[in-house]
Amino acid sequence: MPPTTDLNYYAILTAMLAPAFFLTATAGLLTSANARLARVIDRGRALMRELEENEDAEDRAVIEQRISLQRTRSRMILRASQLLYVAISCFVGTSLSVAGDSFLGHRVAQLPTVLAVLGVLSMLAASVLLAREASHAVAAVNHEMDDAYAKANRRNRARQPRQ
Repeated sequence: MPPTTDLNYYAILTAMLAPAFFLTATAGLLTSANARLARVIDRGRALMRELEENEDAEDRAVIEQRISLQRTRSRMILRASQLLYVAISCFVGTSLSVAGDSFLGHRVAQLPTVLAVLGVLSMLAASVLLAREASHAVAAVNHEMDDAYAKANRRNRARQPRQ
């Protein structure tokens, strides 16, 4: 075996490391997205129970808005997860095409680069969606705190004797 062949294998393995690091990062984001989706689903179920038990029209309207926001959040997380799965596929494809390129006589020389770019773009888009979803989550919590505060003040004023 000529020494250049050993160098080719080393170059191939080295080129396959970058997609492996991206795979690890993507898997971490996917784990986070799945945990967030689980929290959104739990919150949505709690809101559905709250809606079922509540008869006040004003409260029901607020709860329905909260449910709508949870639906929006779940769709955003779903899209982000799908993009992360695309990224994983692209990074695996990058590794396979790097390995296969040298065996195929460099016939698919641009394929690893194209797949890597698609993977990174998918990861970027997913990260933007997850950032937007996090903003929605914070907004939802702030609205709920504001509503609870206003409701508590109304009850407190109703209990105080009039002078």
